[in-house]
Amino acid sequence: MSNPVGWFEIYVDDMDRAKAFYEKVFKTELEAIGDLNDDNLTMVAFPSNMEKYGAAGALVKMAGFSAGGNSTLVYFSCDDCAIEGERVTEAGGQVQQEKMSIGNYGFIILALDSEGNMFGLHSLK
Repeated sequence: MSNPVGWFEIYVDDMDRAKAFYEKVFKTELEAIGDLNDDNLTMVAFPSNMEKYGAAGALVKMAGFSAGGNSTLVYFSCDDCAIEGERVTEAGGQVQQEKMSIGNYGFIILALDSEGNMFGLHSLK
C-alpha cells in the first residue's frame, strides 16, 4: 500500500508574490519546473526527496485556474508549527487559527497565503 497523496499543487495568481511568500515562511528556495517556454503554465516546486515519506508539490499559475476558493487543504510538516506560523504575517499572509492541539496527533495552525489559499502547518510539538 502506498501513501494516499503523491503530489499537490497550490494555484496562484501572482507567481512572484506567492513564491516569495512560501520561501520566506519556510526559509527555503522553490525551483522552476516544467516547460519554461509555456506562458500558460508556470510551476515552481518545493524541495523534495522522493525517497522519503510525504508528498512533493508545486505552486502553479495556469490560464483558467485562479487562486483561492478551493476546498482542499494542504498541511506542511514542521518541527514546531509555531515557528513557521510566526512568519506568515510578515510574509504577507494571515493566520486564521493560532496553534492548537489536535490531541495525540500534535498541533496545527491554519493560515492564508498571499494568494488567499488556506493551508495548514502541522507539528508534533
